[in-house]
Amino acid sequence: MARRTPDEILRTVREQGVRFIRLQFTDVLGVIKNVDIPAAQLEKALAGELAFDGSSIEGFVRIEESDMVLQPDPDTFVVFPWRNGDGTRTARLICDIANPDGSPFEGDPRRVLRRAMARAAEHGLVMNVGPEPEFFLFNTDQEGNATTRTQDQAGYFDLAPVDRGEEARADMVVTLQEMGFEIEASHHEVAPGQHEIDFKYADALTTADAIVTFRFVVRTVAAAHGLHATFMPKPLFGVNGSGMHLHQSLFRGEENAFYDPRRPDGLSEMALHYIAGVIRHARAITALANPLVNSYKRLVPGYEAPTYIAWSYRNRSPMIRIPAKRGLSTRIELRSPDPSCNPYLVLAACLRAGLEGVEQRLVPPEPVNRNLYAMSPREREELGIEELPGSLGEALEELRKDPLMRETLGEHVLSRYLEAKEIEWEIYRSQVHPWEVEQYLRTF
Repeated sequence: MARRTPDEILRTVREQGVRFIRLQFTDVLGVIKNVDIPAAQLEKALAGELAFDGSSIEGFVRIEESDMVLQPDPDTFVVFPWRNGDGTRTARLICDIANPDGSPFEGDPRRVLRRAMARAAEHGLVMNVGPEPEFFLFNTDQEGNATTRTQDQAGYFDLAPVDRGEEARADMVVTLQEMGFEIEASHHEVAPGQHEIDFKYADALTTADAIVTFRFVVRTVAAAHGLHATFMPKPLFGVNGSGMHLHQSLFRGEENAFYDPRRPDGLSEMALHYIAGVIRHARAITALANPLVNSYKRLVPGYEAPTYIAWSYRNRSPMIRIPAKRGLSTRIELRSPDPSCNPYLVLAACLRAGLEGVEQRLVPPEPVNRNLYAMSPREREELGIEELPGSLGEALEELRKDPLMRETLGEHVLSRYLEAKEIEWEIYRSQVHPWEVEQYLRTF
């Protein structure tokens, strides 16, 4: 996103006929929220003088302490490419959340990531991240409600006329480009109706902002095509789910700290320490990277999603893969996250876990270059390969008992996140589902 001063923003609003500004932020679950203001209130908003009621926002504050202040980040200003019905434009600013006295609100997910980035800055490091978000496009019914009927039966890298979502996806790419995204690739994915759009890496905060913006834009453009876009990890049984691989590296200035040309594999010791840290905390990170009951329907063998905590140079069955490119492109690819996650919390967790590996000079296990799914449980046990949590309930227990994740998130975010997710898990666990009735009703 281009850097802008408040004066430049006000001038752009006047010149482009912007009538409304959406002040956007995310709740603790990563769901985007916004407050619309007329352009006449923008100067007041940029000065951090606009308050809102935070008591109804998931994970924020109690009703008796509801006043919160929006602090727009000028670097996130963008004018939406589409026009309103009267020909005027709408713009947006992503906000940090503050308490009424101006102090940072500890429940703001964006602040959680800022704290983690500050820890990296103490070492002179910046985290860069490149995401690969996947999503499904479904038809809607006559009332405009979402269905699970896909509009095509295309597969990986198919194109029109087999890929009937190509036109909508092209419009998404154009819209994102007009909003400042540098799109690297877009294509049909493996499952029917499944798509992927990749954009260029940036620092962790810029990338997290871009992910929440991406989800909003994709759903908006899909709706304009009479389609429903979903980032639900596993909406269909029997086909691949949607992931969001996160390519991560640490930079020191213009230098990629993960690259060491003197080593045969081109990976620096720092890269190996970082991998070791992520592996150490992988089970707890899963509660953030795979936050839905539905997420664990994706993390099963046979559908390309990882289920084992291991790393490899090329093998795609472990949780972490090292892409072949070196130099500035040296990075790790974390393959377990899905696109329903709160990117601010996930990137903060990955960064702090990796930094712990760097600070404590942790050594990762040996890379695994065999197909983990084809190995027996005993073979994996002999290699010390653990499994990712098999359910949201199991993942939440791992998150609860991980001291580093508690420190990373802070007590406020951790307690609110666990509370919301444990309610979700308990509702699911106690429900009687159609499969159970079909399976057991006549047999027992």
